[in-house]
Amino acid sequence: MKWIEPKKYLKKFALSEFPQPEIIQLKYPVLMCHGYGGFSTLLSPSPMHKPCMRLRSFGIHAFAPNIVPYATIETRAEQWSGIIKKLKEKYGYEKINIVAHSMGGLDMRYAIARLDVSESVASLTTIATPHRGTSLAELVLNSPDTIRDKLAEFVDWFGESIYPSTKSNAVAAVQQLTREYVTNEFNTTISDTDGIQYFSYSAAVGKGTKEPLHPIYRIQNQLIFQHEGINDSFVTDESARWGQHLGTISISHLEQIEIQVKEDRKPLVEKFWLELAGNLKENGL
Repeated sequence: MKWIEPKKYLKKFALSEFPQPEIIQLKYPVLMCHGYGGFSTLLSPSPMHKPCMRLRSFGIHAFAPNIVPYATIETRAEQWSGIIKKLKEKYGYEKINIVAHSMGGLDMRYAIARLDVSESVASLTTIATPHRGTSLAELVLNSPDTIRDKLAEFVDWFGESIYPSTKSNAVAAVQQLTREYVTNEFNTTISDTDGIQYFSYSAAVGKGTKEPLHPIYRIQNQLIFQHEGINDSFVTDESARWGQHLGTISISHLEQIEIQVKEDRKPLVEKFWLELAGNLKENGL
């Protein structure tokens, strides 16, 4: 039997002086704005709850509230605006960093440009936001009327069941995610605001890349690829670029908010959120 020197064996159990996550001291807190949809709330208190708790583990004041899951940009923006005011009143914050996923990025671009919150926002970081729309929205709208109407009826029922204070309108929301609407209507009237730093992350997995993708999303990933190019199964790399583009991450749309993440993919997700927080720190935010 081969003898293993005790000291050599115990090296793997060597204690780190500071084993906890590094504290990332930001000047301003972070409000995390979720995108379209509410089914993830069956698994989590809010769509962005897990990454929010990850940021809190870094020592960051982070919040991931819920708003109406299926509604127009205007309706959702009003609710985010109200939440910003509540956070400032409750905690006395001067300004807030916004981290927005998917449609949440359009909500916040609208809120900053049109509602009375621009002076309360220090930065907007968008993750896989369809800044030029997504062909997936068009595929949904072009489905047979019977299927689309029944699906919309179910989604609105679900949305109003989990968030009864605001009427859901799933179809109107999807209409505002088409390439035609975002490019020719939204982007022509909603401008960036001076004094606010805009950052973005895009993402690409599946077709056209070497990155894995959950089988349930392969068909839509391939359809989007045929129409627009590499994507994260919801939004293309090109569409998600806005302001200062910080990189294309190899993480799918739901993995980005820590849903359906396999064990071997967790380090990628953790690294992403660490880098996002690090960027805010480096920019004095």
